[in-house]
Amino acid sequence: MGLRREHFERVLGAPTRVDWLEIISENFMVKGGRPLHVLERVRRDYPVVMHGVSLSIGSSDPLDLDYLGELRSLAGRLEPAWVSDHLCWTGVGGHNAHDLLPLPYTEEALAHVVERVLAVQEALGRRIALENVSTYLSFTGSTLSEWDFLAEVAIQADCGILLDVNNIYVSAQNHGFDPEKYVSALPAERVWQIHLAGHTDRGSHLLDTHSRPVCEAVWELYRFATRRVGAVASLIEWDEDIPEWEVLEAESLRAREMQRSVLAGTAKAPASELRSGV
Repeated sequence: MGLRREHFERVLGAPTRVDWLEIISENFMVKGGRPLHVLERVRRDYPVVMHGVSLSIGSSDPLDLDYLGELRSLAGRLEPAWVSDHLCWTGVGGHNAHDLLPLPYTEEALAHVVERVLAVQEALGRRIALENVSTYLSFTGSTLSEWDFLAEVAIQADCGILLDVNNIYVSAQNHGFDPEKYVSALPAERVWQIHLAGHTDRGSHLLDTHSRPVCEAVWELYRFATRRVGAVASLIEWDEDIPEWEVLEAESLRAREMQRSVLAGTAKAPASELRSGV
């Protein structure tokens, strides 16, 4: 589950039934304060994954070396299982859009992103994972599918994939493609983590809001993805209208039991083991 301010006291106050926690990296890239103090206490008891929203790997702006330095410092302090961010851009010309914006899927963009991922991994001293984002428009100039683009970035830059099953479903409904085709096209060995979340139906499109339980269609796609990639660490995202801890924990436990059920009778690793991205 994601570690959010609303649940600090609950996580610190008593044992939970979750295996590990994910943090939003930028919320803890500070020199002190209560959130960092809480995180250090939590880290004694739980494996932690760092998930960022500001890398802007697809932007044409130069990489932010100060940001990368702070990210590396936090990772050195926490020793997370891995560090991840999004396959997108968040700003250009020094302006931050505060959103996860889609890329054109072209050979030129692919080469650009691969070069930047390699530079980021060199700066951090570790490999990273990139997450597919939900999209609401597409570029007429794209020459590759999104899934082929993501697969090639992972292979050419030797990085991991954070497979967001909800984002695939949202984009599939918005653009009219087969979500199972997307999952099937990715190199399974590159998938380090899975995200699950709820979305909102706006009538003309689905909107990735992280504000409600995972719907049954996304659970079904999660079953399909699990058969494809195996026992991969899976996380419930809930960032708006955040409910009590027990509601989120129940969603997390459902994912755990679903994964175990899908993989029952196979020689896969236990679902509680994190696949190492280091």
